[in-house]
Amino acid sequence: VKNMGKTKKPPRLGIALIVSGPSGAGKSTVCSELRRIKKDLHFSVSCTTREPRPGEKHGYDYYYITHSEFREKIRKRKFLEYANVHGEFYGTLRSEVFDYVMDGADVLLDIDVQGAMKIRKKAETNKILSVVTEFVFIGPPSFNELERRLRSRNTESETAIQRRLNNAKKELDAWDKYDYLLINKELGKTVDDLYHLLDILHKSTKRLKDSGFYIQI
Repeated sequence: VKNMGKTKKPPRLGIALIVSGPSGAGKSTVCSELRRIKKDLHFSVSCTTREPRPGEKHGYDYYYITHSEFREKIRKRKFLEYANVHGEFYGTLRSEVFDYVMDGADVLLDIDVQGAMKIRKKAETNKILSVVTEFVFIGPPSFNELERRLRSRNTESETAIQRRLNNAKKELDAWDKYDYLLINKELGKTVDDLYHLLDILHKSTKRLKDSGFYIQI
């Protein structure tokens, strides 16, 4: 890649890697492991009105805010997308995505199917989103395995589990609306696949900024 006879690394926009999957598929665990091994990957911290689970930290896993604070951010148009999931609100802050990809940094978004599809819809009319977004669906090996994983948490009532299972059936039907599908049968293999997928995506030309560079073959 050359410009005026001088070899340069072409400037690029970052990747917004959007990872979704139903409860029990293991997407949050996969994302957590990817963050652990890829330190330069920015994690888009979402806002939520739900209470933190054991081990979760404010500002690292989520920004835990009140319903009134969430509504205020909606009013000020701070969210790229937001949704009501299992009775609680979740939202992706615009600043957690655009501020980073415009500087060439990669961003990891661990969000639900509903939120991912809203971003997909916005990408149809937003040039930056259409270029930077890549959508990955994390699926379970089987529905029975998904149910087993949900029950093994021992953190929710039977009513809550049934609600998640019903939602999972709907979310599993959305797999073909994503660019990539990973079946999370073994955690290490899934994390490795996602890591290498991100590496391959860096070789795409669509995120190179228009700066007069050309390829000399």
